[in-house]
Amino acid sequence: MRADTEGTGRTLWIAEAKATIALAWPLIATNLAQIAINATDVVMMGWIGPEALAAGALGSNLYFAMMIFGIGVVTAAAPMAAAELGHRRHSVRDVRRTMRQAFWAAATLCVPFWLLLWNSETVLVLLGQEPALAASAASYTRALQWALFPAFLYVVLRIFISALERPRWALVIGALAVPFNAFANWCLMFGHLGLPALGLPGAGIGSVLTSIFMFGALALIVVSDRRFRRYAIFGRFWRADWMRYRELWRLGLPIGMTLAFEVMVFNAAVLLMGLFGAEALAAHSIALQIAAVSFMVPLGFSQAVTVRVGRALGADDAEAITRAGWTPLVMGVAFMALMALMMMLFPHALIGIFLDRSVPENANVIALAVSFLAIAALFQVFDGAQSICAGMLRGLQDTRVPMIYAGVGYWIIGLSSGVLLAFPLKLEGVGIWLGLAAGLAAVSIMMISRWTRRTKLGLDRSPWAAVAARIREDAAPL
Repeated sequence: MRADTEGTGRTLWIAEAKATIALAWPLIATNLAQIAINATDVVMMGWIGPEALAAGALGSNLYFAMMIFGIGVVTAAAPMAAAELGHRRHSVRDVRRTMRQAFWAAATLCVPFWLLLWNSETVLVLLGQEPALAASAASYTRALQWALFPAFLYVVLRIFISALERPRWALVIGALAVPFNAFANWCLMFGHLGLPALGLPGAGIGSVLTSIFMFGALALIVVSDRRFRRYAIFGRFWRADWMRYRELWRLGLPIGMTLAFEVMVFNAAVLLMGLFGAEALAAHSIALQIAAVSFMVPLGFSQAVTVRVGRALGADDAEAITRAGWTPLVMGVAFMALMALMMMLFPHALIGIFLDRSVPENANVIALAVSFLAIAALFQVFDGAQSICAGMLRGLQDTRVPMIYAGVGYWIIGLSSGVLLAFPLKLEGVGIWLGLAAGLAAVSIMMISRWTRRTKLGLDRSPWAAVAARIREDAAPL
């Protein structure tokens, strides 16, 4: 009997591993496609010249800070829809209503973001940037800002198909968007095929067209594929569901803040690194780009685990929650450990992708990048763990406390220790990177600790079970 039980348990874990990989790998590949789109923009801005590249970087940082926050807010639709599907496999109406309110939240976010981006020149000047550079960046963001709304709508549709565990269409569209974006930029930035050469604003318009293409293509799939069409995602779009809208903001606002805390601490690290000179900043950018590429894998696992844990939560299955959480965490941490080993054993080969090692002028930058990459190797496991564990807790619809963990870990522990090591202790750029590692380690430890205490904290109890209990209490005789 015991052997049968162990065999059944092993089978369930293997089945969970297969389901996780099937859901995660298209999400990972889609994330890499998004990285490729962003990299294409940077490369083509560099073709215009260094000033255009600098202005584009300023405008992009402002835009992506808002975009990341907005993605965090609408991401709340993922655990909500997953729990609804876990509770009732064919929950068409609830899923449709959740996605509709995610669309509404996206529209709500865009209004203040558009106002801010339209006045980005004033914002950048107030942040101490050179007026000429701020004006050039503003010419870019005033075009780029209109990409926000279709980008948010695409994210909501991507959440929808991921909640149904069919994310491959997003991968197909993301792969097609890479050459589409490059072609649009080539035409609009440099004036090919009879179009005017618009420079940086052309890159912004190209991003708008790419976002519209991605949303339009995925919307076409959603309304034509029979498995998606039955949900009628765009049906009765005008109907309000204020309780669900408030619930989405209740869950989504902390997710947006959590992502903002992480992105902003890395932006702050860039500004601090600039104080140590152009070579330190260049080395920092190279090491950070390598780490960012490897991070796409745990990010994909994080997106997958939110759905898997959310479905188990909706089914009120504590054992399934356990399997759904630990399986991708082990996979993601194992991958990041492998990446850490590669960074330690082959740093020069990785850096050589970005810089010619045979050029003597690059020697100092390469040496700094090697030291930064060694520290990046140390925090790879922590970075993967905190991302995946955040997804696990989102699946449990637990977002407020993880937001506090992120604020404390990234800013109070990470940034303050980085500043202390960099300036009073004179470790400079190495100190900044050690601070980032400390922050990521602190966040990952706090997140994992909360996950292990989920039963004690009552986090793994289905929200529908709680509703049923309240109904029973109301029905009980006084």
